[in-house]
Amino acid sequence: MSAVSCGRVLRPLLVLFCVGVTPAAAIAKQVSGYIEKVVIYLGAIQIKAKIDSGALNTSLHCSSCDQTFERDGREWVRFTLTNWRGDSTVIERPVIDRTQIRRHFGRSQERLVISLPVCMGGVVKEKPVNVVDRSGFNYQMLIGREFLNGDFLIDPAEKYLLGTDCPDAAPSY
Repeated sequence: MSAVSCGRVLRPLLVLFCVGVTPAAAIAKQVSGYIEKVVIYLGAIQIKAKIDSGALNTSLHCSSCDQTFERDGREWVRFTLTNWRGDSTVIERPVIDRTQIRRHFGRSQERLVISLPVCMGGVVKEKPVNVVDRSGFNYQMLIGREFLNGDFLIDPAEKYLLGTDCPDAAPSY
């Protein structure tokens, strides 16, 4: 084995020891790049997401988040999500919370929070997701620590390390 290939094999293990993760714990986790393709189960649409360990929560692009309505005595939100290929789906979800997010420039912004099933690297999780107009950003979704916890490590030098194979059946709610 050459020094280059040996270094390529050992590099992930060295990184794990440096950050205090035991090899046994690392084996159960997938390594994602800083950009990944994910599947939003509602509508089975694939979008590109930025993986951000600096963010606690996950955010999804919604250009019309102010269009809420009432159903069965609860507040709901409806919006259309269109990916980079032009595929679209309409998402309707009950609002489970409203949260104040402090922006990097200091002001707070109120956001609606919905529960949304998302698949990344074959792992399906339904987690709270805040919806916000992300049209000024490069990626429609930001995946935060709450989603990553327990299943993923991040290689910030790579993109698209995970496949988009997701179970066919949507998770039960």
